[in-house]
Amino acid sequence: MLGLKLPTDPRWVNIVEKNIEEILTDHAWCEQKATSTAISLIVQFPEHTELVQAMTALVKEEISHFKMVHDKILERGWVLGRDRKDEYVNRLMQFFPKGGSRTTHLVNKLLYAALIEARSCERFRLLSEELQDKELAEFYRKLMVSEANHYTMFLKFAREYGNREEVDKKWQDLLTFEAEIMKDLGKKETIHG
Repeated sequence: MLGLKLPTDPRWVNIVEKNIEEILTDHAWCEQKATSTAISLIVQFPEHTELVQAMTALVKEEISHFKMVHDKILERGWVLGRDRKDEYVNRLMQFFPKGGSRTTHLVNKLLYAALIEARSCERFRLLSEELQDKELAEFYRKLMVSEANHYTMFLKFAREYGNREEVDKKWQDLLTFEAEIMKDLGKKETIHG
């Protein structure tokens, strides 16, 4: 369903289980960044009313997810750690050339967001199926559904605002590029790394 060309090695969950505090901190910051991405789409493309409406709803949902993850951190007697660079996202951004039209910029941002949500969904599915901590596994199962909805929404908007044929080709090329990135990742207790 997600179209990812390289699935995460299930052994990644074993790495996560050795440091739940780290994965929760990284996850919280991912939710904050997803909120920021939705806000930036509103700010940069206010003329797209349907997009603004969808991103407004997404901001509320993503910040509520941040709170849910933060609450999990507090329930376990921890505090939210500092944000750290996301190697996955930084490398993914290299796919998109600088410049281009306003529409190209919008489509690129939507595709980038769609892929991050797709990979998050895939990772949440693994956590929901493989974590020994059943309460946390159920938590990730619920979030997995949201991520799948976000992925399809971003891809739908990219296809709506760009040329469908060009967008679909760029999406396939992006998926191939992302698979190459993923060959080096999956060795850390981070959502994407």
